Amino acid sequence: MYKTLASVVATIREDFQAAFEKDPAARSWFEVLTCYPGLHAVAVHRFAHLLYARRWFWPARFLSHIARWLTGVEIHPGATIGAGIFIDHGMGVVIGETAIIGRDALIYQGVTIGGTGKQKGKRHPTLGDNVVVGAGAKVLGNIEIGNNTRIGAGSVVLRTVPSDCTVVGVPGRVVYQDGERIDPLAHGQVPDPLADVIRSLVRRIDELESEVQQLRTDKTGKPAAPSCAIEARLLEDFLHGPGI
Repeated sequence: MYKTLASVVATIREDFQAAFEKDPAARSWFEVLTCYPGLHAVAVHRFAHLLYARRWFWPARFLSHIARWLTGVEIHPGATIGAGIFIDHGMGVVIGETAIIGRDALIYQGVTIGGTGKQKGKRHPTLGDNVVVGAGAKVLGNIEIGNNTRIGAGSVVLRTVPSDCTVVGVPGRVVYQDGERIDPLAHGQVPDPLADVIRSLVRRIDELESEVQQLRTDKTGKPAAPSCAIEARLLEDFLHGPGI
């Protein structure tokens, strides 16, 4: 990917600028330069990748090992990472050897971009441009994640995902937002498919209870006693409370 030290330095400058664009907590260039482990890990990886491309494998691995020890971010020197990436907080991030990440990616802490077996060759994911991977998400195997895709926190993605999608859940499922643009930093806007399914089931239960009551009324001629229904308050607490 890199042919000269000058190209490495130019790419690191783009990474540095990305920190200001993607992190509202970035206040000054000195703070970002000295206190952002994600930026440090990526900068070291740029040099390690240059060594790896020249087949200086041991120095490249040793350099990445030092970066892991200092930052908590483990990036294999063989991984290909586009310019403008920002790893927020960084602790626990793992990026495998054959992983490919496009430009302007945003990766949160605890993310694994890894493989699923011991096979040789391409065994790690390929992420397109402007991809966001939420905290703790796992993207595994030789799959492709399309451009502008958002992966929700804690998701486990095992299959290829098209561009302009939102993925949530375990295993990860694609959820479209009806064309509505999602703020890449707003995790609260990520949809909850479990809550949607529960709402659908509750609506169906209400419909069936209404039908049963109507049948009882027709049979006896007297209004039937209401069956056991889910209290609205309890349902609201379950769907929108700390459990969801």
